[in-house]
Amino acid sequence: MNRTNILDLSDGQHLEQSFQATDKQLRVNRQGGKYILLRLADRTGVIAGMVWNADERIFESFERGDYVQCCGRTQVHNGNLQVIVTNIQRLDPSDVDIAEFERFDAEKSGELRARLAELISQMKNIHLRRLGEAYLSDDDFMAKLIVGAAAVSNHHAYPGGLLQHSLDLMELARVIGPRYPQLDVDLLTFGAFLHDLGKIEELSAGGEVSYTDRGQMVGHIVIGVQMLGEKIASVEAAGEPFPSDLRLQLEHLIVSHHGKIEFGSPKLPVTLEAVALHHLDNLDAKLASYTSVIEADVAADGNWTNYNPSIGRKLWKKRD
Repeated sequence: MNRTNILDLSDGQHLEQSFQATDKQLRVNRQGGKYILLRLADRTGVIAGMVWNADERIFESFERGDYVQCCGRTQVHNGNLQVIVTNIQRLDPSDVDIAEFERFDAEKSGELRARLAELISQMKNIHLRRLGEAYLSDDDFMAKLIVGAAAVSNHHAYPGGLLQHSLDLMELARVIGPRYPQLDVDLLTFGAFLHDLGKIEELSAGGEVSYTDRGQMVGHIVIGVQMLGEKIASVEAAGEPFPSDLRLQLEHLIVSHHGKIEFGSPKLPVTLEAVALHHLDNLDAKLASYTSVIEADVAADGNWTNYNPSIGRKLWKKRD
């Protein structure tokens, strides 16, 4: 039976097809009954699944990351489409077409990597250029970067999303930076490259995007600063001293890019480049996140999405 991609599912649709169960939680409702909350995925997106009247036997019959055959139906709940699963069984990977679940685009990743190298090679600041080349020549680091996700959900939450997000910010820095003569464009551009690199260790690199133990206990901001220190040390070990003031500027760009203490930044942005980076990062993340809301919306009204509680509004989605 042919699959219907998650992106193409509609309300009230009967389903009997495969998904990847990227997450599962066994929960108890107010009446004491047990149910399973699922995160089901394919190459086009992610959808929530609910298995009512569940038990430990069903919960333990498959693992996170397994491919599963689901019978059930779709329904809209609080403005979001979900799958009510009446039967779920683990599938052997040999019984599924992996291409239907693989979200990593190797060809596009190669293009992004080439553009990253090009942007770094164009930097006038020799110290930043050499530091960038040290990252690019680190095969282990680059292997993780090209498949890394930028988040578990919301924006760029797919293999390769981290490289896409980082490169988009670098491109924005190159466009916006020259409009403000008081900005150091190379510094801003390199900060855009660095700001989320800790996520290659914070998030898992496999098909299931989830937090690693290090990610839960340390977080990508601290990890990113640690990685920067290690890379600067490798540059200096090769006989190239790195200016301490420039290192401080780079560290600040990483630790302040969330913009506010309550948003997870250890420090508020206090340099012009840090202020610019925060707002560019927020712009790119918001546009990617809101675009996902529009694409996944199942509202009958063709002009507007359903009200989304997480952003406190409906979004206009009509396109000419």
